[in-house]
Amino acid sequence: MKNLSLIDKLLFFINSIVATLLLLSFSGLYISPNTISFLSLISLLVPFLIIINVIFGIYWLLKLKRQFFLSAIVLLLSFYHITKFYRFSEKKVMYTNDVKIMSYNVRMFNIYKWIDKENVDEKIFDFIESKSPDILCIQEFHSDKNIKFNYPYKYINVGKRNRKFGDAIFSKYKIINSGSLNFENTTNNAIFADIVKNNDTIRVYNVHLESLKINPKEETFNKENSEKLRFRLENAFKKQANQVTLIKLHQEKINYKTIICGDFNNTAFSWAYHQLKENKNDAFEEAGNNFGKTYDLKFPFRIDFILTDKQMEIHNFKTYNIPYSDHNPIMARVSFN
Repeated sequence: MKNLSLIDKLLFFINSIVATLLLLSFSGLYISPNTISFLSLISLLVPFLIIINVIFGIYWLLKLKRQFFLSAIVLLLSFYHITKFYRFSEKKVMYTNDVKIMSYNVRMFNIYKWIDKENVDEKIFDFIESKSPDILCIQEFHSDKNIKFNYPYKYINVGKRNRKFGDAIFSKYKIINSGSLNFENTTNNAIFADIVKNNDTIRVYNVHLESLKINPKEETFNKENSEKLRFRLENAFKKQANQVTLIKLHQEKINYKTIICGDFNNTAFSWAYHQLKENKNDAFEEAGNNFGKTYDLKFPFRIDFILTDKQMEIHNFKTYNIPYSDHNPIMARVSFN
């Protein structure tokens, strides 16, 4: 430190804080928001913290300063988690008998004209038809839109109190059982369908966890609003924790393989994701490419997932960057057995 300029000393102090926060954030994977909600707040910052540590590492390396080792060691310790953020190469194995599973938050087919384009609902329909997934999970499905997907089997749940939006599962394979988990005190939900292919029964969960209700384009981050935002986020994280617990308890009642997909409204660095991923593979981590951005922000947030039982083989995963919703659709090709 003696050989550093005043500016470099300040930068190293900031570097130390950022490095500490990155390491601290990973503890949030193992501690429920109902226990310490602060850690869940930090988990949202993990992608930023990774990038800032990379920048600091490059800065100190170019200056040939030993301070380089701080970020280098932290990033090395975090390498397992970095693969959740970025994948360098796409796995491309195509079989004619594998199953294509798509998850897509369609934002009610743009019924309230959030996107200033005509016929967005028809474009969503045409896109899905062109990709022809065998199993299609839709979040924020709206029953007012007269969209008739060409599937022989389906389960649609639009909730209680005359609501017209909810979640839907469409399948080319027979659905022998289906239902809703009916999350309390929220418009979000999770539904499931038991699907049979070649005498093998798979349960597919279509999950839409509690929304964080953040709109960066409209938020004002003064002191008063920041406190309200923190309270709102902590409340949402706790609701997500309760919803995840309900899903896991529901899943434990069956003895066949499961797939969990949908809009988690949280990142791969969250407690909610870590719990749902237990004994499962993340299709993006196994076969995806690049950042896998699924939400309409300038920064590459991945909050939509397809998680499969470890016995299933994931052959391919794609994120489709199309402007018909605030989410990008994702699709995986999977072998059940």
